[in-house]
Amino acid sequence: MAGKPVRPVNAIDQTRRMLSLVTYLRERPGARVEDVARAFGITEDELVSDLDVLPMCGTSFRGGDLLDIDTDGERIWWHNPAALGADAAEPLRLAADEATALLVAARAVATLPGLRESDRQALLRATAKVETSAGEAAGASSRLSVTFESEGGVFADVDRAISERRRLWIRYYSPARDEVTEREIDPIRLVSVGHTYVEAWCRRSEARRTFRLDRVAEIRILDEPSAPPEVELRDLSEGLVQPAAEDPEVVVEVGPGGRWVAEYYPHDSADELPDGGLRITLRTPDPASLRRLALRLGRDGRIVSPAALADSARQAAREALAAYDGIEAAGARDGAQTLSGAGARPGTGAADGQHDRQERAL
Repeated sequence: MAGKPVRPVNAIDQTRRMLSLVTYLRERPGARVEDVARAFGITEDELVSDLDVLPMCGTSFRGGDLLDIDTDGERIWWHNPAALGADAAEPLRLAADEATALLVAARAVATLPGLRESDRQALLRATAKVETSAGEAAGASSRLSVTFESEGGVFADVDRAISERRRLWIRYYSPARDEVTEREIDPIRLVSVGHTYVEAWCRRSEARRTFRLDRVAEIRILDEPSAPPEVELRDLSEGLVQPAAEDPEVVVEVGPGGRWVAEYYPHDSADELPDGGLRITLRTPDPASLRRLALRLGRDGRIVSPAALADSARQAAREALAAYDGIEAAGARDGAQTLSGAGARPGTGAADGQHDRQERAL
């Protein structure tokens, strides 16, 4: 089978292709995989990836309404093409809350910057039809609005850069290092796994990197063409963070209050400890980023190995505590100076001070 797709993938273009693919396959039962891939100008792996998604689509989620499409690697078979027939589809009925949610979302998406004008007009026409059918629910939806924050603009710029195959300049906040860096990236694809990310080739690190859109402080589309090297797209069905076997191993021990680490961090093993805690073994390409985890855990956990990382975490904790001690010491000095200054005023002794306190009491 042909190699994995390496060119940028645009989510909107992929959706359009899959819609066309449904019509194409319905008219060509038993079509050959290589012929269909050639007709759509995609690789065979891209086509198979689309075919993996299509069985989750249909007129409803009831048995028999989803598309029953599969392939043996050479030919594509559609076992229930009548599922999309005119006789099979029932009229769509939306409850009031469903119609309201749909209309609010449609109006919000129509305001996104960077949306193609043809897509915007198609969305507005569809929205008008839903409004006509929704009746009173349409009136309720008009009193609600959704405003997209900066991520919406970033999404539009990334989507446009992928479509036009252009490079991006970004200022990006990295929480692991608590710093903002400037980078030029060649975007490959947009992915959504909890948050929305752009997978790209980073020219600063000369490696593939994944950037979370809501951490992009500033973005510009450059005139330079996007030319990422040929890379194999990762299967993200198991999650965005997938440590590699060659990544350094880190061992963390947590108490009962730190068991959540095993739920949020991909790990190789999590062994029970006598006190109700866990000994967690995980891998990460950047072990130093786990110092923040150690500080967050506090008394609920510690890094065991590698030794250098454990020492680094202890040093970070000492520095943090020293900073607080410095604040407390400065406050004590300021208080002492204030008291000392009050006692050194000319002409005030213990008796005078007592007299002043009596006057204030009166």
